[in-house]
Amino acid sequence: MRRRAVVLGTALSRTMVILAAGLLLGSSAPAPASVSSSGVPAVLVSQVTATCSGQNAEVQTAIDPAAQVLYEAWIGCSRKVGRSGEVPFIGFARSTDGGKTFSRGTGLPGSAFGWDPAIALGPTGKVYVAFMVSTGVRTYPVIDISANHGRTFPMARSLIPPRQGNWGDRDFIAVGPHGEIYLTWDYGPVNDIFFNPPVQGGSASFAAGDVNAVVQRSTDDGKTWSKIIPISPGFPTSGADSAPVLVEPDGRIDVLYQGYQVLNRKTLKFGVAHSYFTTSTDHGLKWSKPIRIGPARLSMNTTGWWIDGSLGIDTAGNLYTTWDTQSGGHDIGWLAYSTTKGRAWSRLIRVTPDTDNALHLVQVTGGARRTAYVGWLTNAPARGYAPYLRVFSISKGWLTPVIRVAATLGNRYVWPGDTIGLSLFPGGTGRGHAIAVSWGSAHGSRKAPSEIWALVVTHLP
Repeated sequence: MRRRAVVLGTALSRTMVILAAGLLLGSSAPAPASVSSSGVPAVLVSQVTATCSGQNAEVQTAIDPAAQVLYEAWIGCSRKVGRSGEVPFIGFARSTDGGKTFSRGTGLPGSAFGWDPAIALGPTGKVYVAFMVSTGVRTYPVIDISANHGRTFPMARSLIPPRQGNWGDRDFIAVGPHGEIYLTWDYGPVNDIFFNPPVQGGSASFAAGDVNAVVQRSTDDGKTWSKIIPISPGFPTSGADSAPVLVEPDGRIDVLYQGYQVLNRKTLKFGVAHSYFTTSTDHGLKWSKPIRIGPARLSMNTTGWWIDGSLGIDTAGNLYTTWDTQSGGHDIGWLAYSTTKGRAWSRLIRVTPDTDNALHLVQVTGGARRTAYVGWLTNAPARGYAPYLRVFSISKGWLTPVIRVAATLGNRYVWPGDTIGLSLFPGGTGRGHAIAVSWGSAHGSRKAPSEIWALVVTHLP
């Protein structure tokens, strides 16, 4: 996770913040259309069993294009472990019927008290699920690997840093065309991170510390790893975190990270942040000069608690990025694209139509040539959390109005997680494309547990 891990009930998550809700859409924006996939309601992914219960949130997803299997990983698949009582694990489930049903959730090996899941697929169909763990003296990522389409995960690889007393957080994972693994994470040589006070409804947020975006590479399926390589300039006090990564077909590595202004080099106090794009053509050893996405006036503040920033690529190699800014009392989700491999970026395209100061947790995934699918979770304008979806074309602009994916709202006082899942089913038919949207929400009172939900939206451009 991008923020401090705390125990919430029986699950490791972040403390909560009360968010503004109930505001209307801007008058010029299209009204959200409530949809379900052919009348099918959202599917409960985190089904309660003896080995998977408690609070569930922070879902990530991936689709195997060859086997047509949908994978979901999240925080909070809790079970009783000796005298420790209910212990949260990283939950995992799979669907082999297009998201209509899911296997029973299970906690992944080695993920006790783990957080921040990330998921990727290799060129041969292997499933890689990464997450963060802490031993008390070191914090680091672990990767579980499955070679049988997620049925079992017999292999676990740990990226243990050489230095004790370090700090670590949010990991992202991508696999190259020849099976090389790239893992980015937030790393600090010293655990000196300071947080803004956590409040109800969301996570704690960074205030100061030695925060850096780094990468490590493995060419032997995670048996050995490269040294920790800084991505963000200014290591070890660069003020950067949350670095989604993707590998292009030619092996080029792209990263989008959130970079804070470091206002004081002694206290390492943070100012506002912006999204920066950088790329590497030598397996992550060296990185291009970061390019700020968007103008300086549109920034992220230090009280934003969700994982901000997403990176996608379409079948033609065009790049897309989404993020959320909080400036001048307005919280807005944005989209930008690049047709030049990130050397230049388009003007900003507004994603979220409401004009308020609330959460907009925005994700993007590339589709067919010059097309992207943008999803977000917000508690505005409704009085509760709901996921939304839009389809964008570089040539034609927005191809759909704002689509409200879920008919039932999640309780705005219960933490839904800092991510959503967004995965496109490959191909497409005469009836259009289909995309799986997954999110966390609690349905019911403030005491109701957050669960993972999924819905496959069909008939899309």
